Amino acid sequence: MINVSETSPNSSTAPAIAVADHEEHPDYRVFGLLTFLASESLMFGGFFATYLLLRGAAAAWPPEETEVELILPTINTLILVSSSFVIHKGDTAIKANDVQGFRTWYIVTALMGAAFLGGQIYEYLTLGYGLTTNVFSNCFYLMTGFHGLHVFVGLLLILGVLWRSRRSGHYSASQHTGIEMAEIYWHFVDIIWIILFVLLYILTLF
Repeated sequence: MINVSETSPNSSTAPAIAVADHEEHPDYRVFGLLTFLASESLMFGGFFATYLLLRGAAAAWPPEETEVELILPTINTLILVSSSFVIHKGDTAIKANDVQGFRTWYIVTALMGAAFLGGQIYEYLTLGYGLTTNVFSNCFYLMTGFHGLHVFVGLLLILGVLWRSRRSGHYSASQHTGIEMAEIYWHFVDIIWIILFVLLYILTLF
């Protein structure tokens, strides 16, 4: 008679072997995100280069009929830049296995992101020029609008992470890739905005 226990794989060690094999393969999700952000950086870089070329070729920049508001964009910048420090606190909390702390910091980040978008919409509604007023306004709406779309996507990522965190044990000190990816994306959004703020607002003073 064939001894099944001798001929079949050891059922107790099979899961351990599967886990070990899985752990040997790196997690490519973060690498995929970084690759995507690199491609987005090239797109924004094209916008920045075009804007600088147009600015250099213009006799006056921005045109006289285009008045740039600084107070609201400065407040928005402070909100968005500060949110990068806030979201990092959430990442630090989950690495300490503090799930509630992570949720709190990510909720605050989401509120700050929503405040930024609200401020940007208000700015659009109160500006005295539109998309087709002149070349500057065209560049302004195109670049800030495209960035605003990225902020909205980042906000959805943060909310998605918070939604998934409802399940007990879904995120922990050893399993938090989704949280890290949301943080990396949010830092990218902040860096792009700092460049936009300098180009579209600060440099208009000179």
